[in-house]
Amino acid sequence: MAALLDIVVDCHHAASLARWWAETLDGYRVAPYDEAELARLRAKGVHDPEDDPTVLVEPESGTGPRLWFNAVPEPKTVKNRVHVDVTVPDLEPGVAELVARGATVLARHDGWVVLADPEGDEFCVFPL
Repeated sequence: MAALLDIVVDCHHAASLARWWAETLDGYRVAPYDEAELARLRAKGVHDPEDDPTVLVEPESGTGPRLWFNAVPEPKTVKNRVHVDVTVPDLEPGVAELVARGATVLARHDGWVVLADPEGDEFCVFPL
């Protein structure tokens, strides 16, 4: 049985998409870089965390799924097989805020909306 749930999102630019999702999800943050992690990146030729090919977004409480953003060379070409659902206090203002931050509305349904994050990954938005 699994003890921890990690969600991996392939993307073009891991740092920017990780920041977007950390800002989108209440109680989440981009995992901080300590000196050991910065040294590990430098040893791989990565001198700026903005260029880190694998960025972790974690719950601030330490409890909940972690999201790994993994840079890949190929573009997204088909619909996601797994996606994230998020809830907002009020659907239309919540959708408008996400769109203002770079999401795109893909479809509207009775009571929920399908959006794409800034790199085109689908997710659903529901009211609380």
